[in-house]
Amino acid sequence: MNGVVVIGEGELDEAPMLYIGEELGTGMGPKVDIAVDPLEGTSIVAKGHNNAMAVIAVADKGTLLHAPDMYMEKIAAGKVSLLDPIEETIDIVAEANNKRVQDLTVIIHERDRHDELIERIRAKGSRVKLFGDGDVGAAIATALPHTGIDLFVGIGGAPEGVISAAALKALGGDMQARLVPYTKAEEERCIEMGLQDPRQLLKLCDLVSGNDAIFAATGVSSGELLDGVRFLGGDLIETHSIVMRSKTKTVPYITAHHHLEHKPHLVML
Repeated sequence: MNGVVVIGEGELDEAPMLYIGEELGTGMGPKVDIAVDPLEGTSIVAKGHNNAMAVIAVADKGTLLHAPDMYMEKIAAGKVSLLDPIEETIDIVAEANNKRVQDLTVIIHERDRHDELIERIRAKGSRVKLFGDGDVGAAIATALPHTGIDLFVGIGGAPEGVISAAALKALGGDMQARLVPYTKAEEERCIEMGLQDPRQLLKLCDLVSGNDAIFAATGVSSGELLDGVRFLGGDLIETHSIVMRSKTKTVPYITAHHHLEHKPHLVML
């Protein structure tokens, strides 16, 4: 491939690998954009909590939004709009899923900035599931029936929003977003990266504009989407991964065994 990292490490500081603008591959073959988060949920791993993953998204060149490293307001579910009040959104999602409002589960980042939103969701009568970090997995959960998650809403990282969008496109899900620049410098950064209106409503086709996007993730700690890394004894490690492609709508789950005997460079967490 002829790949370029468009979302990665070191946007605002220097990074030795996977930095924005780094070229990957042989330089031959298809030209692609690459969005990567080597550890989605750093704090999760540090605290021994759930839902940490290593994630990557790949799409045709020029089709992934070059999202700056700032906050983004996001909503993931079908037939909804980020511009609607949360109470109206809950009614729409409940009807679309053939559920009662009180049986609906909304997943949201446990942060002070969401306190009012959480109160309104509970006042409406829906269930609230809070998570500490790792909003890529939380957004994807809305498109996987076995998770029991109906709606994802809240403010989180913009790069994670684009990576989530690639996965949701492959799963047939939907998402809308809007950048939340807090300073003049952040607004200027948005414009530099191609967004003339930093606060414009971004639909799924704006986040991932092409028809062919690939998303892959490997669980680091167990969660709704994937099991985490398991040390089985001796030199044997088990990992659980998922791969999605929007062009084919295939979603294989992969369980792999890794032997450390010939891989002394592997970091053991």
